[in-house]
Amino acid sequence: MGNLSGKSALVTGGSRGIGRATALALAAAGARVVVHYGRGAKEAEEVAAEIRKAGGDAETVSGDLAEPEGPHQVAKKVREIVGERLDILVANAGISKAASIEETTLADFDRLFAVNVRAPFFLVQQLLPALGEGSSITFVSSLAARSAVGKIPAYASTKGAIDTLVKHFAFILGPRGIRVNAVAPGIVDTDMSNFTKTEEGRSFALGIQALKRIARPEDIAGVIAFLASNDARWITGDILSATGGSKL
Repeated sequence: MGNLSGKSALVTGGSRGIGRATALALAAAGARVVVHYGRGAKEAEEVAAEIRKAGGDAETVSGDLAEPEGPHQVAKKVREIVGERLDILVANAGISKAASIEETTLADFDRLFAVNVRAPFFLVQQLLPALGEGSSITFVSSLAARSAVGKIPAYASTKGAIDTLVKHFAFILGPRGIRVNAVAPGIVDTDMSNFTKTEEGRSFALGIQALKRIARPEDIAGVIAFLASNDARWITGDILSATGGSKL
C-alpha cells in the first residue's frame, strides 16, 4: 500500500500493542508517523527505528495523557514536528481496569476517564488548527461499549463516551472536510488482555467469537489504516466493529 504518501500522522500510545501495529501500518502505506508514548521511550524509539529502516519517516513524542495539560503539551510538540498540517490522528492511547462496581475506586474511575475520554477530546481541540480538508481522526473504542464482557463497567463507560464523541465530532467537523470515526476491537492479544494467556481466558474469548482465534494487533491496525485512507473518504461518524464476530 502507498496511498498515504505525503501524509503526516500521529498515533497516541504508539509504542506497543495496537498503537505500534498502527504506526507501522500507516508508515508502510507511506505516511510520516509521529509515535507518541507515555512511559515506553525505548519501545517507541524501536518502532520509529523499524519504520526508518524500512525507508519510512518517523519521530517520537512523549506526554502523560493522564495529566490535565498532557494533551496540550503533546499537541504542541506534534505541531512543531509536522508544521501546519496533520492529516491523520489516531487516538489510540488508553488504559483499562477490571473491577466490579463495589471494587471501583474514585481514583481509578477518574484516571480511566482522564486518559480514555478527556485526553482524546482535548487532543483534537488542540490539534484542530493543523487539521483540515481531507484529514481523518480515528478513535479506538471497544466491544465493551455495546456488550457486557467481564467486570469492566467503568472502562466500558469510557468507550461508550468515545462512541458518542465520534458522532458529535463528525457532525461538527464535517463542514471542515474532517472525517471522524472509531474502530471497536474485541479481545486482542495485547498487554491489556493478558487474561487470554490462561486456558480459561482463551476459552472465554474464543467462545464469544465467530472467528476462532485471538485477534492480533495487526488485525485492528489494518482497519485503522483503511479509515485513514482515501478509500474511506465517504465514511464518517461511524464505529467499525473489528471483533472477529464477537457477541453476535
